[in-house]
Amino acid sequence: MRVGHGYDVHAFSEGRRLFIGGVEIPYEKGLLGHSDADVLLHAVCDALLGAAALGDIGRHFSDTDERFKDISSIRLLENVTTLVTARGYRVVNVDCTVIAERPRLSPYIEEMKRNIAEALRIIPDAVNVKATTEEGLGFTGQRLGIAAHAVCLIEDFRRI
Repeated sequence: MRVGHGYDVHAFSEGRRLFIGGVEIPYEKGLLGHSDADVLLHAVCDALLGAAALGDIGRHFSDTDERFKDISSIRLLENVTTLVTARGYRVVNVDCTVIAERPRLSPYIEEMKRNIAEALRIIPDAVNVKATTEEGLGFTGQRLGIAAHAVCLIEDFRRI
């Protein structure tokens, strides 16, 4: 068994759509980034890559590579899943927290879980997504951006 942790943060930006957990969420701003800037999926990617000792998301999907310009982060997570399974691991579960004052995310949590589970090729019950605020503190509390943490457990299925 191996554990990984991922963290990501993106600033809000005018004129962009907001994607979190593979769900487009109606909001006045999106997140700034080379891809669709899905902060939650980027944290999940980093958690999985870390658990498998495969580096981080920037190593595999450079923000200077035009192939990844505006790409859906679901595609990135699917690619990470392929990398992790090719290394001989199976994803057991993922637990995530999104930190944002706005927008309210609870109406979208179940769809986020389904999207993540599908990309990871696991059942939705093996994915947990939570949303919280920072009570007006820090950059997320001041509504300057959104952050996300993810923790995952993977196992070496070659030994089973």
